[in-house]
Amino acid sequence: MRQLVTIAANAFMELVRQPIYLLLLSSSAGFIVFLSAVPYFGLGEDPKLVKDMCLAVMLLSGLLGAVLCASSSVAQEIRLGTALTVLAKPVSRTTFLVGKYLGLAGTLTLLTATNLVAGLHASRMAFDAYGSADIGALAAYFGAGFLGYAFAGFLNFFLRRTFVADAVFSFVVFTTVAFVYITQFTEKQLPFGEAATVDWRLVAAGILILFALFVLAALALACSTRLDTIPTLAICTAFFMVGLMSDYVFGRAAKDGAWWAEILYTVTPNWQQFWLADALEDKKSIPWVYVGRAAGYMASYVVAAMAAALMLFDDRELN
Repeated sequence: MRQLVTIAANAFMELVRQPIYLLLLSSSAGFIVFLSAVPYFGLGEDPKLVKDMCLAVMLLSGLLGAVLCASSSVAQEIRLGTALTVLAKPVSRTTFLVGKYLGLAGTLTLLTATNLVAGLHASRMAFDAYGSADIGALAAYFGAGFLGYAFAGFLNFFLRRTFVADAVFSFVVFTTVAFVYITQFTEKQLPFGEAATVDWRLVAAGILILFALFVLAALALACSTRLDTIPTLAICTAFFMVGLMSDYVFGRAAKDGAWWAEILYTVTPNWQQFWLADALEDKKSIPWVYVGRAAGYMASYVVAAMAAALMLFDDRELN
């Protein structure tokens, strides 16, 4: 157990120290907030469009993060010989791979949480044709992100600390504090006298997206045991695209009794189970009972993907 925790913690910190992770985290969160400051002339559906785009950015940035982090955590270590050094000690391949997955899941959780805070902030800033952009809230968020970078630069210059890791955690803390301050201590009036509020239903939708990213991370880790970054990205993208069309491609044939469609429909992850943007319309909400069932659906796919990863990694030549 101690070995597993050590490998997971080391994998998490190694991924957080990657410049690409800092760039992905800060750019995706900043882009989400920026989306709420653009007029869309959506015939009154502008706030809904903003929320849909926020969830889409969370999902796509998580897909890219899962592939890049999985390749950096496993494929690169195999190529550089670091994995052989670790496994030369009394550490089993199962412990090594599961620890890497837990570290990868931790980085995706941090990425999704940061994007979720940005999405909640954007839901409060969103406006329709009768409103206007909240420039003050926009400036406060980006100013907090800049302060996070500046604080990490200060620690790097005077204390010789690692800039990237400190920048990641500083960005997360400063932007979260800015979100809390803006939502709790400032007010934004809508055109008809109502006060702008945060759409907390995004929390459940963000958790479902995180579940989807956990499945993608397991698939990316399985591919990384044998392939490099670009092939892993291609395979994960193919799984993602096929899973989005699973109901249409395999679901109809499965209902008609086609045995091959039933198998493929069962094996292919159905990403529509994790994408419930339509539930954010009007006064609808996502039941937490459904989130719990989705967690079981996610866990079954993660276990299956990790079992495949262990089989691929078991006879992998590391020399």
